[in-house]
Amino acid sequence: TGKYLYVTGATVASVFNKSVDTPLGKMPLLDALQQMDCGKIYVMLGVNELGWNGTDIFRNQSAKLIERLQADHPDATIVIQSILPVSAKQDAKGSYVNNQRIDAYNQVLQELAETYGVVYLNVAEAVMDEDGYLRADWNFDGVHLNKAGCQAWLDYLRTHPVT
Repeated sequence: TGKYLYVTGATVASVFNKSVDTPLGKMPLLDALQQMDCGKIYVMLGVNELGWNGTDIFRNQSAKLIERLQADHPDATIVIQSILPVSAKQDAKGSYVNNQRIDAYNQVLQELAETYGVVYLNVAEAVMDEDGYLRADWNFDGVHLNKAGCQAWLDYLRTHPVT
């Protein structure tokens, strides 16, 4: 249950000012979220930022995002979800979309969660194989989850409640 906001290609920067279609009309995601009553806010952003130069911009934008969420919803529990790993095949391509880079970004998210007193939830472990890669049968392109992968993620959220 719950309400959700999403847009393909969202980043920790675009949620502030890129107008997108939301249930409340065309506006930035954070403006729509500001108008919603929230007890918990689950955030999953970061994979589209992997091509950014280093982690400093990602860290700064993610900090601004958390600060905005805390200001707009001071009584809500904020849950920052880890970035999911990529498949072994994707990782072997040598592109910037790789698990080493994802690990670095997840480290930033963990540090920010601790700094701002929000929850960091390692949802990546729900879809990893024994070698730390995205399970081959739970994705369709090495990066994005298929239906089975989405179900595993949802099951993880249901079995790891945040209070």
